[in-house]
Amino acid sequence: MDEELNTTYVTLDGYIEVNKYRYVYFCIIFTLYIIIICSNSTIVYVIWIHKNLHEPMYIFIAALLLNCLLCITSVYPKLLIDFLSEKQVITYSACLFQFFIFYTLGSSELFLLAAMAYDRYVAICKPLEYPTIMNKTTVSIFLVVSWLIPAFHIAVQAIASAEATLCNFNLKGIFCNNAVYTLQCVRSRLIIVFGVVTLIDLIILPLLFIVFTYTNIFIISYQSCKEIRKKAAETCLPHLLVLISISCLSIYDVSIARVESDFPKIARFLMTLQIVLYHPLFNPFIYGLKMKEISKQLKRFFCHIGSKIYLHNL
Repeated sequence: MDEELNTTYVTLDGYIEVNKYRYVYFCIIFTLYIIIICSNSTIVYVIWIHKNLHEPMYIFIAALLLNCLLCITSVYPKLLIDFLSEKQVITYSACLFQFFIFYTLGSSELFLLAAMAYDRYVAICKPLEYPTIMNKTTVSIFLVVSWLIPAFHIAVQAIASAEATLCNFNLKGIFCNNAVYTLQCVRSRLIIVFGVVTLIDLIILPLLFIVFTYTNIFIISYQSCKEIRKKAAETCLPHLLVLISISCLSIYDVSIARVESDFPKIARFLMTLQIVLYHPLFNPFIYGLKMKEISKQLKRFFCHIGSKIYLHNL
Protein backbone atom coordinates (compact mmCIF):
# COMPACT_ATOMS: atom_id res chain seq x y z
CA MET A 1 0.00 0.00 0.00
CA ASP A 2 2.83 2.37 0.95
CA GLU A 3 4.55 1.54 -2.31
CA GLU A 4 1.39 2.49 -4.23
CA LEU A 5 1.12 5.80 -2.39
CA ASN A 6 4.76 6.61 -3.18
CA THR A 7 4.34 5.91 -6.90
CA THR A 8 4.41 9.04 -9.03
CA TYR A 9 1.98 9.08 -11.94
CA VAL A 10 2.28 11.27 -15.04
CA THR A 11 -0.68 12.19 -17.23
CA LEU A 12 -0.04 12.02 -20.97
CA ASP A 13 -1.76 15.21 -22.04
CA GLY A 14 -0.92 15.22 -25.76
CA TYR A 15 -3.95 13.36 -27.10
CA ILE A 16 -6.61 15.12 -29.19
CA GLU A 17 -10.24 14.14 -28.45
CA VAL A 18 -9.24 10.61 -27.52
CA ASN A 19 -12.67 9.88 -25.96
CA LYS A 20 -14.39 10.71 -29.24
CA TYR A 21 -12.01 8.96 -31.63
CA ARG A 22 -10.49 6.24 -29.42
CA TYR A 23 -11.56 3.32 -31.67
CA VAL A 24 -10.50 5.15 -34.83
CA TYR A 25 -7.08 5.88 -33.32
CA PHE A 26 -6.77 2.30 -32.08
CA CYS A 27 -7.65 0.72 -35.45
CA ILE A 28 -5.30 3.00 -37.40
CA ILE A 29 -2.32 2.56 -35.06
CA PHE A 30 -2.91 -1.20 -34.68
CA THR A 31 -3.08 -1.65 -38.48
CA LEU A 32 0.07 0.42 -39.01
CA TYR A 33 1.86 -1.47 -36.21
CA ILE A 34 1.11 -4.79 -37.93
CA ILE A 35 2.27 -3.40 -41.31
CA ILE A 36 5.49 -2.09 -39.74
CA ILE A 37 6.21 -5.41 -38.00
CA CYS A 38 5.48 -7.47 -41.14
CA SER A 39 7.40 -5.25 -43.59
CA ASN A 40 10.50 -4.82 -41.43
CA SER A 41 10.54 -8.47 -40.30
CA THR A 42 10.18 -9.74 -43.88
CA ILE A 43 13.30 -7.90 -45.06
CA VAL A 44 15.27 -9.00 -41.98
CA TYR A 45 14.17 -12.61 -42.63
CA VAL A 46 15.11 -12.42 -46.33
CA ILE A 47 18.57 -11.10 -45.43
CA TRP A 48 18.94 -13.82 -42.79
CA ILE A 49 18.09 -16.79 -45.06
CA HIS A 50 20.03 -15.76 -48.17
CA LYS A 51 23.77 -16.22 -47.87
CA ASN A 52 24.50 -13.86 -50.75
CA LEU A 53 23.06 -11.09 -48.56
CA HIS A 54 25.42 -11.87 -45.68
CA GLU A 55 27.58 -8.87 -46.54
CA PRO A 56 28.32 -5.89 -44.27
CA MET A 57 25.92 -3.53 -46.07
CA TYR A 58 22.95 -5.92 -45.75
CA ILE A 59 23.87 -6.87 -42.18
CA PHE A 60 23.75 -3.17 -41.25
CA ILE A 61 20.38 -2.81 -43.02
CA ALA A 62 19.00 -5.81 -41.07
CA ALA A 63 20.35 -4.31 -37.82
CA LEU A 64 18.74 -0.94 -38.66
CA LEU A 65 15.35 -2.52 -39.35
CA LEU A 66 15.54 -4.73 -36.24
CA ASN A 67 16.54 -1.67 -34.21
CA CYS A 68 13.52 0.17 -35.63
CA LEU A 69 11.19 -2.68 -34.67
CA LEU A 70 12.44 -2.68 -31.06
CA CYS A 71 12.19 1.11 -30.91
CA ILE A 72 8.53 1.29 -31.93
CA THR A 73 7.69 -1.65 -29.66
CA SER A 74 8.70 0.58 -26.75
CA VAL A 75 5.93 3.02 -27.81
CA TYR A 76 3.10 1.32 -29.74
CA PRO A 77 1.73 -1.14 -27.12
CA LYS A 78 1.38 1.69 -24.60
CA LEU A 79 -0.27 3.90 -27.26
CA LEU A 80 -2.82 1.19 -28.01
CA ILE A 81 -3.60 0.74 -24.30
CA ASP A 82 -3.99 4.50 -23.84
CA PHE A 83 -6.45 4.79 -26.73
CA LEU A 84 -8.78 2.34 -24.96
CA SER A 85 -8.25 3.76 -21.46
CA GLU A 86 -10.32 6.39 -19.71
CA LYS A 87 -7.18 8.07 -18.38
CA GLN A 88 -3.86 8.23 -20.21
CA VAL A 89 -1.38 7.85 -17.36
CA ILE A 90 2.01 6.25 -16.77
CA THR A 91 4.24 5.90 -13.73
CA TYR A 92 7.25 8.19 -13.76
CA SER A 93 9.66 5.24 -13.52
CA ALA A 94 7.98 3.51 -16.50
CA CYS A 95 8.06 6.82 -18.34
CA LEU A 96 11.83 7.12 -17.85
CA PHE A 97 12.31 3.50 -18.94
CA GLN A 98 10.37 4.23 -22.15
CA PHE A 99 12.47 7.38 -22.59
CA PHE A 100 15.68 5.33 -22.19
CA ILE A 101 14.68 2.59 -24.66
CA PHE A 102 13.27 4.99 -27.26
CA TYR A 103 16.29 7.31 -27.35
CA THR A 104 18.90 4.57 -27.05
CA LEU A 105 17.50 2.73 -30.06
CA GLY A 106 16.67 5.94 -31.89
CA SER A 107 20.25 7.22 -31.51
CA SER A 108 21.61 3.85 -32.60
CA GLU A 109 20.05 4.42 -36.02
CA LEU A 110 22.40 7.32 -36.73
CA PHE A 111 25.40 5.21 -35.70
CA LEU A 112 24.24 2.38 -37.96
CA LEU A 113 23.82 4.85 -40.83
CA ALA A 114 27.34 6.11 -40.12
CA ALA A 115 28.59 2.50 -40.31
CA MET A 116 26.75 2.09 -43.63
CA ALA A 117 28.33 5.30 -44.94
CA TYR A 118 31.80 4.02 -44.05
CA ASP A 119 31.01 0.64 -45.63
CA ARG A 120 29.99 2.36 -48.90
CA TYR A 121 33.08 4.57 -48.77
CA VAL A 122 35.39 1.56 -48.54
CA ALA A 123 33.41 -0.40 -51.19
CA ILE A 124 33.46 2.44 -53.73
CA CYS A 125 36.71 4.27 -52.96
CA LYS A 126 38.89 1.32 -51.82
CA PRO A 127 37.37 -1.75 -53.50
CA LEU A 128 40.57 -3.85 -53.41
CA GLU A 129 40.92 -3.35 -49.64
CA TYR A 130 37.22 -3.91 -48.91
CA PRO A 131 37.41 -7.62 -47.83
CA THR A 132 40.31 -6.83 -45.48
CA ILE A 133 38.82 -3.70 -43.90
CA MET A 134 35.14 -4.72 -43.66
CA ASN A 135 35.68 -8.14 -42.11
CA LYS A 136 33.50 -9.84 -39.47
CA THR A 137 35.41 -8.25 -36.59
CA THR A 138 34.95 -4.72 -37.98
CA VAL A 139 31.22 -5.29 -38.56
CA SER A 140 30.81 -6.68 -35.01
CA ILE A 141 32.64 -3.69 -33.50
CA PHE A 142 30.42 -1.26 -35.44
CA LEU A 143 27.27 -3.05 -34.23
CA VAL A 144 28.36 -3.17 -30.58
CA VAL A 145 29.44 0.49 -30.58
CA SER A 146 26.17 1.51 -32.27
CA TRP A 147 24.17 0.20 -29.30
CA LEU A 148 26.52 0.67 -26.33
CA ILE A 149 27.49 4.34 -26.79
CA PRO A 150 23.87 5.60 -27.05
CA ALA A 151 22.85 3.36 -24.12
CA PHE A 152 25.53 4.93 -21.88
CA HIS A 153 24.62 8.51 -22.82
CA ILE A 154 20.85 8.07 -22.42
CA ALA A 155 21.28 6.11 -19.16
CA VAL A 156 23.00 9.14 -17.57
CA GLN A 157 20.11 11.38 -18.66
CA ALA A 158 17.49 8.91 -17.38
CA ILE A 159 19.19 8.36 -14.01
CA ALA A 160 19.64 12.12 -13.49
CA SER A 161 15.96 12.66 -14.37
CA ALA A 162 14.93 9.98 -11.86
CA GLU A 163 16.58 12.02 -9.10
CA ALA A 164 14.94 15.29 -10.17
CA THR A 165 12.06 16.91 -8.25
CA LEU A 166 8.84 17.18 -10.24
CA CYS A 167 6.59 20.26 -10.19
CA ASN A 168 4.41 19.28 -13.12
CA PHE A 169 2.65 15.96 -13.72
CA ASN A 170 1.09 16.67 -17.12
CA LEU A 171 3.31 15.62 -20.00
CA LYS A 172 2.58 17.44 -23.28
CA GLY A 173 2.94 14.34 -25.39
CA ILE A 174 1.55 10.90 -26.18
CA PHE A 175 4.65 9.04 -24.99
CA CYS A 176 7.73 9.85 -22.92
CA ASN A 177 10.07 11.78 -25.19
CA ASN A 178 12.19 14.88 -24.49
CA ALA A 179 9.13 16.55 -22.99
CA VAL A 180 9.89 14.72 -19.69
CA TYR A 181 12.30 17.56 -18.91
CA THR A 182 9.35 19.98 -18.73
CA LEU A 183 8.04 18.03 -15.71
CA GLN A 184 11.06 18.94 -13.58
CA CYS A 185 11.04 21.95 -11.23
CA VAL A 186 14.64 22.80 -12.08
CA ARG A 187 16.75 21.01 -14.65
CA SER A 188 19.99 19.95 -12.97
CA ARG A 189 23.37 21.07 -14.23
CA LEU A 190 24.24 17.43 -14.99
CA ILE A 191 21.21 17.09 -17.32
CA ILE A 192 21.98 20.39 -19.07
CA VAL A 193 25.72 19.73 -19.54
CA PHE A 194 25.35 16.07 -20.43
CA GLY A 195 22.43 16.96 -22.69
CA VAL A 196 24.81 19.07 -24.78
CA VAL A 197 27.39 16.25 -24.74
CA THR A 198 24.69 13.79 -25.84
CA LEU A 199 23.56 16.10 -28.64
CA ILE A 200 27.13 16.39 -29.93
CA ASP A 201 28.08 12.71 -29.53
CA LEU A 202 24.85 11.07 -30.68
CA ILE A 203 23.60 13.45 -33.37
CA ILE A 204 26.06 16.09 -34.56
CA LEU A 205 29.23 13.95 -34.81
CA PRO A 206 27.56 11.00 -36.60
CA LEU A 207 25.84 13.42 -39.00
CA LEU A 208 29.11 15.24 -39.75
CA PHE A 209 30.86 11.91 -40.32
CA ILE A 210 28.10 10.76 -42.70
CA VAL A 211 28.12 14.04 -44.64
CA PHE A 212 31.93 13.99 -44.87
CA THR A 213 31.94 10.34 -46.02
CA TYR A 214 29.27 10.77 -48.69
CA THR A 215 30.91 13.97 -49.93
CA ASN A 216 34.12 11.99 -50.52
CA ILE A 217 32.14 9.21 -52.20
CA PHE A 218 30.44 11.61 -54.60
CA ILE A 219 33.69 13.46 -55.40
CA ILE A 220 35.51 10.22 -56.23
CA SER A 221 32.46 8.84 -58.11
CA TYR A 222 32.19 12.02 -60.18
CA GLN A 223 35.83 11.68 -61.19
CA SER A 224 35.40 7.99 -62.06
CA CYS A 225 33.67 6.13 -64.88
CA LYS A 226 29.91 5.95 -65.46
CA GLU A 227 29.68 2.46 -63.94
CA ILE A 228 31.16 3.64 -60.62
CA ARG A 229 28.78 6.62 -60.55
CA LYS A 230 25.81 4.30 -61.15
CA LYS A 231 26.93 1.94 -58.36
CA ALA A 232 27.36 4.85 -55.95
CA ALA A 233 23.89 6.23 -56.76
CA GLU A 234 22.19 2.82 -56.42
CA THR A 235 23.73 1.93 -53.06
CA CYS A 236 23.97 5.37 -51.43
CA LEU A 237 20.60 6.89 -52.36
CA PRO A 238 18.49 4.70 -50.00
CA HIS A 239 20.82 5.50 -47.07
CA LEU A 240 20.63 9.23 -47.83
CA LEU A 241 16.82 9.16 -48.01
CA VAL A 242 16.65 7.42 -44.62
CA LEU A 243 19.21 9.89 -43.23
CA ILE A 244 17.13 12.89 -44.37
CA SER A 245 14.05 11.33 -42.76
CA ILE A 246 15.82 10.77 -39.43
CA SER A 247 17.44 14.22 -39.47
CA CYS A 248 14.15 16.08 -40.01
CA LEU A 249 12.36 14.17 -37.24
CA SER A 250 15.37 14.47 -34.89
CA ILE A 251 15.43 18.26 -35.28
CA TYR A 252 11.78 18.43 -34.24
CA ASP A 253 12.24 16.01 -31.34
CA VAL A 254 15.30 17.80 -29.95
CA SER A 255 13.55 21.17 -30.12
CA ILE A 256 10.25 19.98 -28.60
CA ALA A 257 11.69 20.05 -25.07
CA ARG A 258 12.45 23.75 -25.48
CA VAL A 259 8.97 24.66 -26.77
CA GLU A 260 6.31 25.41 -24.20
CA SER A 261 2.57 26.14 -24.46
CA ASP A 262 2.90 28.41 -27.52
CA PHE A 263 3.16 25.34 -29.75
CA PRO A 264 -0.39 24.29 -30.84
CA LYS A 265 -1.50 21.03 -29.24
CA ILE A 266 -2.79 19.53 -32.49
CA ALA A 267 0.50 20.34 -34.27
CA ARG A 268 2.46 18.73 -31.42
CA PHE A 269 0.20 15.66 -31.60
CA LEU A 270 0.61 15.26 -35.38
CA MET A 271 4.37 15.81 -35.31
CA THR A 272 4.86 13.35 -32.45
CA LEU A 273 2.82 10.76 -34.36
CA GLN A 274 5.06 11.27 -37.39
CA ILE A 275 8.14 10.45 -35.30
CA VAL A 276 6.78 6.99 -34.51
CA LEU A 277 4.90 6.37 -37.78
CA TYR A 278 6.68 7.87 -40.76
CA HIS A 279 10.20 6.56 -40.26
CA PRO A 280 9.35 2.90 -39.36
CA LEU A 281 7.10 2.71 -42.43
CA PHE A 282 9.62 4.50 -44.64
CA ASN A 283 12.64 2.24 -44.01
CA PRO A 284 11.44 -1.15 -45.33
CA PHE A 285 9.95 0.32 -48.50
CA ILE A 286 13.09 2.30 -49.27
CA TYR A 287 15.41 -0.68 -48.74
CA GLY A 288 12.97 -3.19 -50.24
CA LEU A 289 12.43 -1.20 -53.43
CA LYS A 290 15.70 0.67 -53.92
CA MET A 291 18.26 -2.02 -53.02
CA LYS A 292 18.46 -4.23 -56.11
CA GLU A 293 19.54 -7.49 -54.41
CA ILE A 294 16.98 -7.19 -51.60
CA SER A 295 14.23 -6.32 -54.09
CA LYS A 296 15.14 -9.37 -56.21
CA GLN A 297 15.08 -11.74 -53.24
CA LEU A 298 11.79 -10.24 -51.98
CA LYS A 299 10.14 -10.94 -55.35
CA ARG A 300 11.35 -14.56 -55.21
CA PHE A 301 10.18 -14.87 -51.62
CA PHE A 302 6.65 -13.62 -52.36
CA CYS A 303 6.44 -15.72 -55.55
CA HIS A 304 7.40 -18.78 -53.50
CA ILE A 305 4.78 -17.97 -50.84
CA GLY A 306 2.17 -17.31 -53.56
CA SER A 307 2.86 -20.61 -55.32
CA LYS A 308 2.60 -22.50 -52.00
CA ILE A 309 -0.80 -20.92 -51.26
CA TYR A 310 -1.99 -21.68 -54.81
CA LEU A 311 -0.92 -25.36 -54.60
CA HIS A 312 -2.51 -25.68 -51.16
CA ASN A 313 -5.85 -24.38 -52.50
CA LEU A 314 -5.90 -26.83 -55.44
